[in-house]
Amino acid sequence: MRKNFGAKPWTYPQPVFIVGTYDEEGRPDAMNAAWGGIDYDDQINLCLSAGHKTVKNLLATRAFTVSMGTADQLVACDYVGIVSGNHVDDKFARAGFHAVRSQLVNAPIIEELPMTLECEVVSYDPDTCHLVGRILNVSADESILDEDGKIDPARLRPITFDPVHNAYLVVGERVGRAFKDGTQLKK
Repeated sequence: MRKNFGAKPWTYPQPVFIVGTYDEEGRPDAMNAAWGGIDYDDQINLCLSAGHKTVKNLLATRAFTVSMGTADQLVACDYVGIVSGNHVDDKFARAGFHAVRSQLVNAPIIEELPMTLECEVVSYDPDTCHLVGRILNVSADESILDEDGKIDPARLRPITFDPVHNAYLVVGERVGRAFKDGTQLKK
């Protein structure tokens, strides 16, 4: 038997994305965003309300970064989601984050978060809060790369948002092989 909950924004996993921007004075800003995902090979979609300082910044600069929230930086990642850059000018620094300017877009790469997508704004609809960004580059710190030079989720330790329990969960356990395990059902 199933239990019905009605229309809810519940899916698993919901990545914890940390969106980074620069303001008009070049100060870095970051926010936590859980509603988003990839829809094309080179595009990311996020649901961000227009009132966020981060949204104002990315509309002005036409650029942003998206870093994966990690278990190691959970407190800082949660902090940038509960404090507004509209009210706390040094929110980025208070989180303990340090910015390195992206070479491709006018947005900060957060040193403490080892995987980052560098993006340019494709479109933003303030009525639906729908942001589309074009991914120009994915960069990763060598500390999270495996022996083949690929990103290792077990080393990255990305977190996801559990909207039912308002909790963060760690991703990383390998349970199968994509595009391989299902072939056993082919006849």
